[in-house]
Amino acid sequence: MGWIGEQIDSIKSLQFRQVLTQAISLGMIVTSALIIWKGLMCVTGSESPVVVVLSGSMEPGFKRGDILFLHMSKDPIRAGEIVVFNIDGREIPIVHRVIKVHERQDTAEVDILTKGDNNLGDDRLLYAQGQLWLQRHHIMGRAVGFLPYVGWVTIIMTEKPIIKYILIGALGLLVITSKE
Repeated sequence: MGWIGEQIDSIKSLQFRQVLTQAISLGMIVTSALIIWKGLMCVTGSESPVVVVLSGSMEPGFKRGDILFLHMSKDPIRAGEIVVFNIDGREIPIVHRVIKVHERQDTAEVDILTKGDNNLGDDRLLYAQGQLWLQRHHIMGRAVGFLPYVGWVTIIMTEKPIIKYILIGALGLLVITSKE
């Protein structure tokens, strides 16, 4: 039977107390990850402190699969900065460069126009219908650092969900069957 048979025999031989201990350990790992994520949100001021570049629109600067670290401060947004923004009616945030900032004198609000470095035109076609500019509330954060290619794990698990389920199942089995 091999490795799978050994794992099944190992699960059958576990006692209730061992299973409970392993389940609590798994719960603590998940809880720790959530606490770290929430802590990063507080420190960076961004609702999503880490994002994965999903397209080639920012090449050659950022490639598909790069992980970006975000920070959102009260400082004014300037042309040339790379920002991550949400558009009303879309779930997936977009990573693009600010190409124009228009400050309204009467209300002190700022209008922002973005463009992907690898795109020919600005992002007005991506914005919600009738929207010509982004406002500050659309911006999730500014890119302050990146890790190349590390985000491919996320892309592969999103595009091929069976790999995600196999990985989660294998990790769960590993946690349950570990003897320590």
